[in-house]
Amino acid sequence: MTAELVRGQNHPLPDTRLEIRVSVALPVLAGATLGDERGTVTGVERVAHPGSPSLPGVDVPGTASAEQRLAVDLDAVPGAVHRVSIFLALLGDATGFGTLSAPFVAVTGRDGTEIARYTITGLDGESAVIALELYRRQGAWKVRAMGQGYEGGLAALLGDQGLENPVGPAASILATAGPVPPAQDRATAGPVPPPPSGAAPASGGRIDYAHPLRTTPGPASPSAPPSAPEPHPTPPVPVAGDASGWSMDERLYNQVWGMFEDLARAAAAYRSACDFADSRLDRELDETLTDYRARGGGSNDAARATARARRDELVERAKEVLDRDLDQLAAEVEVVEPALPVAYARWDNPVWHAPQPPAGEPMAIRLGDLHLPERPGLRIPLLVRLPLERGLWVDSGRSRSTAAGFLDEAELRRLALESAVAHAARLLAAHPAGGFTLHVMDPAGAGAEALAPLVETGAAAPPARGAAGVSALLEQLTERVDLLQMALRGGAVDALPPGLDRARQLLIVHDFPHGFDERAVTRLRYLADEGPAVGVHLLMVADREDAAAYGPLLDPLWRSLLRLTPVPDDHLADPWVGHSWSYEPLLPPPGSGILRQALARAVAARQAKTL
Repeated sequence: MTAELVRGQNHPLPDTRLEIRVSVALPVLAGATLGDERGTVTGVERVAHPGSPSLPGVDVPGTASAEQRLAVDLDAVPGAVHRVSIFLALLGDATGFGTLSAPFVAVTGRDGTEIARYTITGLDGESAVIALELYRRQGAWKVRAMGQGYEGGLAALLGDQGLENPVGPAASILATAGPVPPAQDRATAGPVPPPPSGAAPASGGRIDYAHPLRTTPGPASPSAPPSAPEPHPTPPVPVAGDASGWSMDERLYNQVWGMFEDLARAAAAYRSACDFADSRLDRELDETLTDYRARGGGSNDAARATARARRDELVERAKEVLDRDLDQLAAEVEVVEPALPVAYARWDNPVWHAPQPPAGEPMAIRLGDLHLPERPGLRIPLLVRLPLERGLWVDSGRSRSTAAGFLDEAELRRLALESAVAHAARLLAAHPAGGFTLHVMDPAGAGAEALAPLVETGAAAPPARGAAGVSALLEQLTERVDLLQMALRGGAVDALPPGLDRARQLLIVHDFPHGFDERAVTRLRYLADEGPAVGVHLLMVADREDAAAYGPLLDPLWRSLLRLTPVPDDHLADPWVGHSWSYEPLLPPPGSGILRQALARAVAARQAKTL
């Protein structure tokens, strides 16, 4: 049984020895890149192409051709390789894949049985395209339909995969493909041979409603009894830390981001299938309206009913595939969540009750959860790499209606500051003893209650109050940034004053812009731009509309920070696949003392280190 893939959809591979068959309307270069878990290609030696057709586990053709066959043995690829990307590149003066019949690729097993197929539609001026991606997930391999095109050609494709200075290597690779057919020969090149029975045509012809998201049996003999559909391979049992990495923290971090990518692509494939079904339904309905001969006999009504039934079946099948993938992800989340360390764990995780001071800085910090409307209950941790390259902006906002009811402006400001305190406490607890220092600004004193856990446990000094306090603290941190920058540039880090606090610094700014004059605003901008490079980070708690009183001066500051919200919101845009992710902040359970306990434990560890 063959799976007809649509862009973004994945499919399990029952075999690791594969053949990739490619059909294009004219000769193209076919190759493969070997990437790590993040898809990065570390060098041109990880690219299989006609000039270097054999890499461990991958063999590609030694010349350009309209019909290509690539051999892949996934058991033979190096252990550090987690993604094998199959790419196609046009040669010579070919203008783009959009001028040709849609390329067709198929994946077959060692016995020649076709596993999956993909017709690459939607291309225009792109002269290079990643057709398929074979990727390792929880010890098993899957194939994903990519169809990612690049108008910048092979150089842009290799650069997007992390290859440094790709222009030269791309030109060398294209030069190894052999002579390019004359333009007139290519202009008369025939179309791609039609795919085997059951595949949907790229354009024109009769529409085949065989569902592209499920495996479909080939033609059977009329006299043969119907056979039961072949089941999907049993999904692997989820295991926490089942990803590459030098430490368990790194493996868990990579696994969480793998879960995020799987959820994004599964939802993208489902939405693509639904759009495909709707567009075909519209086309079918339009065709019934133009057939005036069938209006009188009721044939139009029957045709419309049939088209709608096919659309509903297509969406239903797509939902079955989505549910299967999301059920597997949900099972993985249930296994991974209890195994997360303090930096990644939810506040209700038992790891918070007796954490040991970490020996080194964590790889990342959890700032909340992400989910999509296709499965709101499936939450993926939002992990942000440390040290923070961008500051944080917790948006206090104005009164609004939420799922929990109506929240006025004062309640939202309180929640925003409590959320910022929770982020600060997590950062403090996740760093080694004495490795993180907190500073707080509360010019009007309006956040005394929410800031009490930081002050009463000794995790932070009393907040800076009034315009004078704000100015003094900003001057102190600005001088620190200047001093560290001069020491780094001059190679004189050892000459820093012995009493200088070497810990990373986090400045929490509440109730901005109250208490800020123009000089203070300029210093704040300077800290946001220059501070992260020398370990000084910013956490703003403010409403953008309040900050807008300063005009365009603060707009770059707002845009440079990662915006978070104190209540669930769908403001996080994902340019990768076009999703709008719903963000949900992490707060300690109501009435719990876990945050104060974590702060007190971190302060005690810091004091013990200084003794």
